[in-house]
Amino acid sequence: MFWPMLAVALAFCGIAVLGVLAARVLVEVRRLAGQVSESSRRITRAAEDLERAATPLAAHAAHTSRQD
Repeated sequence: MFWPMLAVALAFCGIAVLGVLAARVLVEVRRLAGQVSESSRRITRAAEDLERAATPLAAHAAHTSRQD
């Protein structure tokens, strides 16, 4: 009777450890998703700033090339 009870106890402990690890993975995935979202917003903002800065330069280059 001892060995079956030991097997059940070890199985329960193994499942509990897997549950704790799964919870930790979930927390880390949520944190990573937040960081990816913030990085995406920053990249979008930087691309918009670059586009705004490049528009006058492109217009000036087009005007200069027409004068040649």
